[in-house]
Amino acid sequence: MDSAFAVSKKKPIKKQSNPIPNRLIDYNGFQKIVVESSEERENKRLTEDKFLEMMAEDQTVLLDARSENRYQLRHIKGAFNLPFTEFTEDSLAKLIPNKDTKILIYCNNNFEGSPESFAAKAPAASLNLSTYTSLKAYGYKNVYELGPLLDIQKTKIPFEGKELEK
Repeated sequence: MDSAFAVSKKKPIKKQSNPIPNRLIDYNGFQKIVVESSEERENKRLTEDKFLEMMAEDQTVLLDARSENRYQLRHIKGAFNLPFTEFTEDSLAKLIPNKDTKILIYCNNNFEGSPESFAAKAPAASLNLSTYTSLKAYGYKNVYELGPLLDIQKTKIPFEGKELEK
């Protein structure tokens, strides 16, 4: 029998009978946000042209949640950098005080042609997924995401950063 079709004989993982308490970690809450916002997220993924159009709107925040190093190398012109690892209630509130603000996000997996500044992640680990979910967890209501994979040499989206200064 081909191993790809073999039935696993591993026992299913059982829930821990004595869960380890930690009031600052809520996996069930995380799952709830992912499930509840999946259809909404899909409807808020934007084409390149719609993303450009929304970038030009007043009161819209363009958020780059990649590392500061990658942001410095190349980012969309006008984007604010707040690395995902730095998301807290306070850091987000300083950048985006109004939770009704329109927020545009993008990540490494939206651009190809610059592996140093836009190093691709595993598709299921795309930063857009984590960023979207976290912004929802912090109460932000109007989060939009660049949808397609674009070539940095062909996109109409403008960039700035050290990579372009070479």
